[in-house]
Amino acid sequence: MTEGERPIRVRRGKPASQAIALLTALAIASASMPTRAQAAGLPLIRDAEIEQLLREYTQPILKAADLERQNIQVVIINDRSFNAFVADGRRIFVNAGALLDAKTPNEIIGVLAHETGHIAGGHLSRLRQQLATAQTQMIIAVLLGLGAAVAASSAGASGNPAAAILGPQTAIQRSLLSYQRAQEEQADRAGVKLLTATHQSSKGMYDTFKRLGDQVLFAAHGADPYLQSHPMPAQRVAALEVVARSNPYWSRTDPPQLQLRHDLMRAKLAGFLDRAGSVARRYPFSDHSLPARYARAIATYRHGALASAIGQIDGLIQSQPNNPYFYELKGQALLEGRKPREAIPPLRRAIQLAPQPILIKAMLAQALMATNDPKAPDEVISLLSATAARERVLQPEFRQMPPIGYRQLAVAYGRKGDIARAQLTSAEEALMAGDIRTARDRAAHAKARFKIGSPGWKNADDIVRISPPKTSLGGP
Repeated sequence: MTEGERPIRVRRGKPASQAIALLTALAIASASMPTRAQAAGLPLIRDAEIEQLLREYTQPILKAADLERQNIQVVIINDRSFNAFVADGRRIFVNAGALLDAKTPNEIIGVLAHETGHIAGGHLSRLRQQLATAQTQMIIAVLLGLGAAVAASSAGASGNPAAAILGPQTAIQRSLLSYQRAQEEQADRAGVKLLTATHQSSKGMYDTFKRLGDQVLFAAHGADPYLQSHPMPAQRVAALEVVARSNPYWSRTDPPQLQLRHDLMRAKLAGFLDRAGSVARRYPFSDHSLPARYARAIATYRHGALASAIGQIDGLIQSQPNNPYFYELKGQALLEGRKPREAIPPLRRAIQLAPQPILIKAMLAQALMATNDPKAPDEVISLLSATAARERVLQPEFRQMPPIGYRQLAVAYGRKGDIARAQLTSAEEALMAGDIRTARDRAAHAKARFKIGSPGWKNADDIVRISPPKTSLGGP
């Protein structure tokens, strides 16, 4: 489901040149096929509140799929289109647009159940096997077609020799797409089973896919159904309805408190992603609901009216004094308003209340270091070093602490005169950002400062040994 590849155009010419062009296209396709999706380069959104809510949405589903021990994470992409996908078996990617469009928790939970069905069904590894088989078949078809074309040319036969090369590839392509369509249908059925196993309605899943199907119905008119990676909208919705309505919890609705949290999430995304005018139209001042006030408070602070925003945020805190994310918002607004000392108390309170506050801890570390208090480095090291050490056993894309956390920790070590740890942590920051070359360079300097065989030396050596990224012939 990747996009961005430029189409390979085959120039008219001799059969040999056509075959070379097609083989080159196959080489480019295989070189750009990742064995593991890289988050680097994707416009990601990190937010403690949204990630916690999505974690709670997925945990029951992952448990029902016997995947709760796989450390599967939901990653949010800053894209306003409705989309979700899996790419490496360990992460579910979901666009901000999908979260904004989903009016109920059940709707987005249904999407997450569908994607979990792909993981539970082993669809990614099987698809890679199919791609590898298709690649081999295409190469054989090209070579056989080339031989036939050359023989026909030598014999002076008329006709189109390229047909001997291009014809078999169309059949192979159709076979591969048919396999992908079958996987989508299997994921639909698996998603409904997972929702049933967790006593949740499948109505949201059906409503979502029906809405999407209606949106693309006009675009799909006249399309060749055998050249699509997904089932045609009408057929898919009809098949899904039969399965979805067999769910005994079809009429069950989301609890009001969960619906409120969902609405707050959507309001937060709108407040941060939309322009002030759009927020005002979506959440007019006549709307006194908590989500509307949340969105307007965020939009107010983002557009420079800090004092007014703090007053609005204090009103939110008064409405829900134990909501950690209102305190986090106040701290963030004050920090970005160049008032780091004032940001510290609400951030401390947010950390006390939040279930998994690592992102808030990184923000607090930033506020502490911005005060230039001589005691700040000690607190930052105490706040973040244990998390950094614990996450070193994970691949960079599965670590929870953001790059800014590693950066503040590196600065804290530097101010304490611990240059080796400062360089190692700075290398980890570069690693988190996907800059492998910089990470290896910084780790090499850190490695030279640690005692050979020490934990720090081993950690630096692990980064130095990471292979630098190879230049690909194709792909974005």
